[in-house]
Amino acid sequence: QVQLVESGGGLVQPGGSLRLSCAASRSIFSFNAMGWYRQAPGKERDMVATIASGYSTNYADSVKGRFTISRDNAKNTVYLQMNSLKPEDTAVYYCNAKVFTPATMYWGQGTQVTVSS
Repeated sequence: QVQLVESGGGLVQPGGSLRLSCAASRSIFSFNAMGWYRQAPGKERDMVATIASGYSTNYADSVKGRFTISRDNAKNTVYLQMNSLKPEDTAVYYCNAKVFTPATMYWGQGTQVTVSS
């Protein structure tokens, strides 16, 4: 069973920064893609950023230029650097890992990010 453990969430003022970490219980080379999703109260879970095994990245329009996803294969960890945070970034952030064949998806337990003055 794969475990994804997120950390790094918290309360930050608008304009501030946070770095989220997602540690996997096995080599992240075994996943075709990893990413971060978020869910605000009363809303659906949306993609924030993804990074493929070939290191290509994809970002939601709302975070382009502010967030950066990266991976450290030696530590089996994926990061989300979040800068210039806005109140609308407030949500529970979930780590995700995907295997294409057979189609399998794993989720972490989530970490709360609150942007407020």
